[in-house]
Amino acid sequence: MWLRHLWLNDFRNYETADLTLPSGLTVVRGANGEGKTSLLEGISYLATLASFRGVPGEALVREGCAQAVVRGEGERNGRQLLIEAEIAPGGRGRVAVNKQRLRRSSDLLDAVRVSVFAPDDLELVKGGPSARRRYLDDGLVALHPRHDALRRDLDRILRQRTALLRQSGGRLTPDIATTLDVWDAKLVAAGEGLADARAGLVADLEPALAKAYSDVAPDRGVVSAAYDAPWRAQGLAAALAEARAEELRRGVCLVGPHRDDLTLRINAMPARTHASQGEQRSMALALRLGAHRLVADALDDVPVLLLDDVFSELDPGRTEALLHHLPPGQAVLTTAGPIPDGAEPEQVVTVTAGRLSVQT
Repeated sequence: MWLRHLWLNDFRNYETADLTLPSGLTVVRGANGEGKTSLLEGISYLATLASFRGVPGEALVREGCAQAVVRGEGERNGRQLLIEAEIAPGGRGRVAVNKQRLRRSSDLLDAVRVSVFAPDDLELVKGGPSARRRYLDDGLVALHPRHDALRRDLDRILRQRTALLRQSGGRLTPDIATTLDVWDAKLVAAGEGLADARAGLVADLEPALAKAYSDVAPDRGVVSAAYDAPWRAQGLAAALAEARAEELRRGVCLVGPHRDDLTLRINAMPARTHASQGEQRSMALALRLGAHRLVADALDDVPVLLLDDVFSELDPGRTEALLHHLPPGQAVLTTAGPIPDGAEPEQVVTVTAGRLSVQT
C-alpha cells in the first residue's frame, strides 16, 4: 500500500491540510500539541474508521464544526484508491471508496492497512489482557478480514448470554437451562473458532516477534509468546458445563476467549512483571513491528507504518537499531525533538498549530 495524498478538513486542530506523501520515510516534527499525532490519526482513520487513541468520533471534529472530512488517495497492488470519510457527531458520517459509498465499515478492511505504534502501546506489555486480546484480533482481521465477522459474532453472543445469566437471578429454571444450552452451543462454535485462529496467529507471529525484538534491542534477551487459554485442554463445552453454577451465581461469562491472554516472556520470565521499562517498551514496539512484517509477508502488501513519538520511548542505542532495521515500505513517524542521526527521510514535515510546512 502506498498512500500518495492526504487531505484533512476540520479534523482535530486542522482547519485544512493537504499533504503529498512519498513512498519511503516521512518525518513529522513539531512541539507537543501542534498536531503531529492528529496527522497520523487521520491516516489511520482511512483504514479503520476509528481513532487509535480510542476516542469517540465527535472528538475528531474540530471544535465548532459540524463535521470533519478525511480523504486519501493511494495505490494498492496496482489499483488506484480514493477513500473519503465524513465524520459527524452521533455516528452520522459516510465513507466512500472510489466514489462508491460503503454500506458497512467492514467493507473497508481489505482496502487499506496500517500498522500503528503509539506511546500507549506500553499497555500491551504491562497492562491487562484485554489490550493483548485486541492486538491479536486486530492482527487476525488484517490478515483475514473474515475474522471481523467472527469477532463481532462472539461479542454479540457474550452480550446475550450475559443478559440471560443476569436475568436468571442465580436460579436454573427449565426455561433458563434450555435457552442457556442454545447460547452455550453458539459460544462453543464461535469461541473455539476464534481461539484456534488466535493460537495459530501466535505460532506464526513468534518468530517475527523474536526477530523484531532482536532488531530494536540487540543482545537484550530472548523473547517468546504463547496463547494462554486454560479451557482449551478440555474443550469449551466441558469448561462451560463445569462453570455453569458459578456463572449463574455471579451473572457473568467466566470461561471463553474473552478471558484468554497472550503471555509474553523475556529470557523465560514474564515481561509484564519482570522486565525493565526499557525492555517493556522494546517488546511493545516489537509486537507492532512483528505483526507488520507478518501481514506484509503473508499478503505481499506492505501496510503503511505509523510510528508516533517513538524516539522519546527509546534510548539512543535502541533508536539507532530501530532506524537501521525499519521495514521497507512507506512509513510516517513523528518526533518532538531533533531528527536522530541515521534517519534518512524522503520528506520532513513541520507542524505548527495545525499548519504544515514541507521540506524534501
